[in-house]
Amino acid sequence: MLLVGGVLLARAWRSDVPVTARAVAPDASVNSSERIKVEVLNATEVRGLARRATQHLRDRGFDVLYMGTATAQLDSTLVLDRSGNPDRARRVAEALGGARVESRPDSSRYLDVTVMLGRSWRAPTEPFYP
Repeated sequence: MLLVGGVLLARAWRSDVPVTARAVAPDASVNSSERIKVEVLNATEVRGLARRATQHLRDRGFDVLYMGTATAQLDSTLVLDRSGNPDRARRVAEALGGARVESRPDSSRYLDVTVMLGRSWRAPTEPFYP
């Protein structure tokens, strides 16, 4: 029984495993009835940047479906509206601490927003809860 609980706990802490009950910060950018589907791409040489941004966005209620590495490198973060709803892209950009937003609709993607993290993006400091 202890082993099963440990495995479930370990799976809950991995960021690539969906967890149904997540703690959401009080300043969440998404209301509970809306699911904004996001793709996060690291457009820098800094390892782990997409993972940190993914965790940051998931903690704020965004549904990050994919994270990976972009082919191009950017100096500043770019948030792309993929669904023709620029308000969703603006909310993601706001949650990241501000970024340029462009509309590039793409109906072949099952996404609302693509985030391309640039060199200037820094993960916000999170409060420490021991």
